[in-house]
Amino acid sequence: MSKFIKFGEDVEGYSIPVLNEREIRATAGLLFLVMLFSIQAAGGTGNFTPLKYSVTFFLTDMLIRVFINPKYSPTLIVGRLIVRNQTPEYVGAEQKKFAWYIGIFMALVMFVLIVLVNSYSPITGLICFICLIFLFFESAFGICLGCKVYPWIYKEKAQYCPGEVCELKDRHEIQKTNKNQILILLGFVVYMVLIVFLLNDFYSVAPFDLFGLEAAMHQ
Repeated sequence: MSKFIKFGEDVEGYSIPVLNEREIRATAGLLFLVMLFSIQAAGGTGNFTPLKYSVTFFLTDMLIRVFINPKYSPTLIVGRLIVRNQTPEYVGAEQKKFAWYIGIFMALVMFVLIVLVNSYSPITGLICFICLIFLFFESAFGICLGCKVYPWIYKEKAQYCPGEVCELKDRHEIQKTNKNQILILLGFVVYMVLIVFLLNDFYSVAPFDLFGLEAAMHQ
């Protein structure tokens, strides 16, 4: 039973249980898409059914991860299959467990308000936004926002962070930005602001059906 119910895996060369960050990032990307489409359906068409299913699925998956074993999480199994040919990137399990506790809390509040009470409010909207931010940062940048809070709560340094960000070291030359790059970035921001102000009326004109397919379908 101890082997079945366990958080993290023992890997030779690591002093604490670890998880594969590549699996977690792949899973976060999949969950981000599922939640994004569900939220768009709720906000755009008023159809909350996909969101209710997504929240239920998300909560169930998180409960399996934390209270049974991440190895048996359905989404992490899919993530493992997707990245099975990639070299694992091991991260400390404890900070991930803390981050997933945050996920459980948000999913539980959503489940109660949206599924059980069958309501929506600024609270559910804010939680949806935070959830998307967490998933996006994890999948796109490999940054676990929940893990960033871990040292503040437990007053101890996290071990084996993605990209070795826990270790204090100098950045490689390829990671550094110079003044020219910063100026280019600022210039591009100014360029986009000018585009919005000067060409907003032009860009706001609705496009026409180039081949007339929509009209043909309604005949």
